[in-house]
Amino acid sequence: MIDIKPMYPIGPTSKLYKLLIGFMFNVLGVSANIVLPSVFGNGMVLQQETEVTIWGWGKPNEPVVVTPSWGTEIAKTKVDNTSVWQVKVKTPKAGGPYTIKIQGYNTIILEDILIGEVWLCSGQSNMEWSARMKINNADEEAKNADYPNIRFFTVWHRTADSPQLDIAGSGWSKCSPTTMYDYSALAYFFARKIHKDLGNVPIGLINSSWGGTPAEIWTNPQYINTDSILLSQSKKIEEMEWGPKDPGKAYYTMIEPLKKFRIAGALWYQGETNVLNGKTYDRLLAALVKNWRTDWGYDFPFYYAQIAPWKYGTPYEGVVVRDAQRRALALIANSGMVVTSDIGDIENIHPANKQEVGARFANLALKYTYKKIDTEVCGPLYQSYKVNKGEIEISFDHTDNGLVCKGSALTHFEIAGADKQYAPAIATIKGNKVVVKAKTIKEPLYVRFAWDNIAVPNLFNKEGLPASSFTTEY
Repeated sequence: MIDIKPMYPIGPTSKLYKLLIGFMFNVLGVSANIVLPSVFGNGMVLQQETEVTIWGWGKPNEPVVVTPSWGTEIAKTKVDNTSVWQVKVKTPKAGGPYTIKIQGYNTIILEDILIGEVWLCSGQSNMEWSARMKINNADEEAKNADYPNIRFFTVWHRTADSPQLDIAGSGWSKCSPTTMYDYSALAYFFARKIHKDLGNVPIGLINSSWGGTPAEIWTNPQYINTDSILLSQSKKIEEMEWGPKDPGKAYYTMIEPLKKFRIAGALWYQGETNVLNGKTYDRLLAALVKNWRTDWGYDFPFYYAQIAPWKYGTPYEGVVVRDAQRRALALIANSGMVVTSDIGDIENIHPANKQEVGARFANLALKYTYKKIDTEVCGPLYQSYKVNKGEIEISFDHTDNGLVCKGSALTHFEIAGADKQYAPAIATIKGNKVVVKAKTIKEPLYVRFAWDNIAVPNLFNKEGLPASSFTTEY
């Protein structure tokens, strides 16, 4: 009998054996399979001192082990029958860099991970606006933007008619003179200030914004379709060349896929496109915030900018949105509004002074989120009024230290009687109140302030922050 030996050994330690086994695994679908959402990557920032979710996809029943380098905790799970897996991992105080090892049938190692403060930044063009698009002192600002512990992630424009599993995005990058130039300028200036004022804590910025878009596209359609008022108002948004108009179009692709990624809070600068249905913007913004907070599972801080004065095509449509944004504060807990009337540009819907807007956003966070400052960070907000012998006395919030007029006399106050025919009023500061009257209005019932698209009023509090426009009609 002839003894025939194989030309190549195929024992369990041989290379050929291992190749054959690897081939069999591929054929059987048991190949390397663990993948992560695009928001996870080298250089990312995770929220400090909390429990973050790390998730992804894989082969059903595939074991997954997640090992962060900042401690001894190891998180284990299995991929479920829908090919999804997720684990919860506790994060330490701000610091890094760290690594995260994720092991399934394959191994992924995320490097240069920082632990700090993560903010979601969204809205339309004034949030999206970069130094390259023209801001004050752009070249010098970019030149000095050397903050490697500030990290940027940009979500790319995408639409869909149903929820998406993942977003399309840029990946994480360190803040540098090169990267800052093409990132949201407002978000950068916000991050730069809180980074410094919190003691160089790492800051992660996720910019998910789209110029020219209404708030409806950033909201789950169910929040609009189940509200008869919002549904009818949404139909007033016309076709636009800059982006979509239908509810949910960007929410499904640019917001919802992020909902498991832990954030400290959200910044919002939007509203210019909603001049087409501005009277109910307060209701719409409250629905958007409720939607997002429900998705994330907690009531994170929500800070937003009031749109600046500009030459809109229809009288009062800009100030109607500004007033609705002011009124939204009463509907949205844990919120704050940045007034921009003194740093706008009535000739340009994209004011170039993004530095001050970012700083005002940062001050809201520093006071209300981080409890680092106790100074006044909001401008005067209308509170109430009372009529007394032909005069109206107006009370404001955020005026404990008093009011000031930046000019020879207060401007932009008007009063009206029962016929609502407004006349310019003489306005006088009395401590932290304003008293207004007009010779032609003997029995005043209503008062309004800065009620014009391009109004740039001169009423401020002692901290130098401008008063918001308002009307007492509704």
